[in-house]
Amino acid sequence: MHSMNRRRFLQYASFTSGSTALAGLPAFATEAFPSKPLSLVVPYPAGGASDTSARIFGESISKSVKQQVVVENYGGGTGLIGANKVLAAPADGYTFFHGSINEVFLAPLLNPAARYKPQDFMLVAPISDANIVLMVRNGIPADTLDKFIDYAKQNKAKPLTYATVGIDSIYHLMGDALGARLGLTFLHVPYKGAAPALQGLAGGEVDFAILPYQSSFDAMQQQGRLKLLTSFSKTLPASVKHIPLISQSRIVPDFEYAISGGYFVRQGTPADRVAVLRKAIGEALNKPDVRGKLEAEGRTVVQPVETQQQANKYFDQYQARVTELIRSVGRKTNAA
Repeated sequence: MHSMNRRRFLQYASFTSGSTALAGLPAFATEAFPSKPLSLVVPYPAGGASDTSARIFGESISKSVKQQVVVENYGGGTGLIGANKVLAAPADGYTFFHGSINEVFLAPLLNPAARYKPQDFMLVAPISDANIVLMVRNGIPADTLDKFIDYAKQNKAKPLTYATVGIDSIYHLMGDALGARLGLTFLHVPYKGAAPALQGLAGGEVDFAILPYQSSFDAMQQQGRLKLLTSFSKTLPASVKHIPLISQSRIVPDFEYAISGGYFVRQGTPADRVAVLRKAIGEALNKPDVRGKLEAEGRTVVQPVETQQQANKYFDQYQARVTELIRSVGRKTNAA
């Protein structure tokens, strides 16, 4: 045993003497990162707003880190399935999450099936605020939000149905909050993601939908498959100025919401690897073509963050906003 310890010591001594700059650093710090493809987990099916955004980033991040970024879609459970995939993977930086306040904050606070807490994730960098819109199926005789509200009030006996990406998503809570505000009951119909919810609306399965905006909605409106009535944002990028803002409503002008998203890793991921990812995300955010593509999808793009402290500040702001939204609809959190 003594000779084995001595042999280990000699091996370590020869290693450190040959590379004094690395002495004392943990083993992972000496590995090139990344040295293999990365998994970018999207918690919704292909074709939705999250998936579109992730593919725009994935291409740029891949060029920055000189490794393939593989986008993996896990729909269902209002993002729970995707979130669990990230938390079940090693905290080594090779699996990162295209997440939002839905999966990282709302799900663990409201859904008893969520076996994790927001703090199990670390925010690498915020990326954008998505523009949330309300759309109606083509048969509804309303071309403004206020006319739609009037229609809903006239049809109180038969409550209107609305589609979202899933139970306890921000869109679900907004539908509940809007109904409570107007003294109306809306029936929630959860789908496995934005793409199937959109198909449900276009196919007339539901009366309206609350979803993150995508440029494909405009083409569907032109084809007469749905009507875009309002954005819940305060301001919009120039490319989507054609969507009426909630502030134009005379009934609920202050009903403002946006959905913030970013890239997350499992808590405990080595800081140097998080820094590599943050730098690659920052490089993507600084590219005019990436910003242009995101803005065309109705997203307000944030400025890159450079430190973990800056990222943590965003994380805390997201948590505070979500807690306030939950309180505003009279829901209790799992911890309560």
